[in-house]
Amino acid sequence: MKASDVMTVDVVTVAPSASVQEVAKLLLAHRISALPVADQNGSLVGIISEGDLVRRTELGTDHRSSWWLDILANRSNEELATQYVKSHSRRVEDIMTREIITATPATPLRDIAKLLEKHHIKRVPIVADGRLVGIVSRANLIQALASQRKPDQPDTTSDAAIRDKIMAQFKSQPWSKHSTLNATVQGGTVELWGTVGSDAEKEAARVAAELVPGVQVVENNVIVRPVVAGF
Repeated sequence: MKASDVMTVDVVTVAPSASVQEVAKLLLAHRISALPVADQNGSLVGIISEGDLVRRTELGTDHRSSWWLDILANRSNEELATQYVKSHSRRVEDIMTREIITATPATPLRDIAKLLEKHHIKRVPIVADGRLVGIVSRANLIQALASQRKPDQPDTTSDAAIRDKIMAQFKSQPWSKHSTLNATVQGGTVELWGTVGSDAEKEAARVAAELVPGVQVVENNVIVRPVVAGF
């Protein structure tokens, strides 16, 4: 699946000239945590989130410290000025994040997930020809996962073929390189055998087997090697 298969297309946006109060009202009205900022041509120029509104002078939550503490903290005038603008300006363009992580409609969902994880963000704007066309959030990925359907036709894969795929899975995984994993299959029921170095590896072996088409039940008989002191 790709971004265009799951993205929200009716995206609520805000103009760079909008006020902080307008942003707060939109976030509450639409029950969202961030807004893409788009210019009059529909081009994405930034994003503003709840986090950008936390430190505000109107709320008394802005950063306040004495001048000598600022000196001790080695804060530059530039840093202090930037902080001041962030907490005092009433315009979106002064507060928004300008360095935006984006993707295209053709971006695979696995790459979207990587972007969310790598940059610790909750959403990725989708851009085509410089224009905002949608947004993919964590919620969209969960929705895609929930909508996955099992095949309507029963799997007729032979036990031998199932075992070959399971063993291939074990061979391809870095966590199983020092294990002695084995599997037997009868009527779609898989029995796992062998030894591994940890409970996590034992559970990973079970999951790897369950992912193979045709597997009905997995009986995990794998043994976890005891840790020997000095080795």
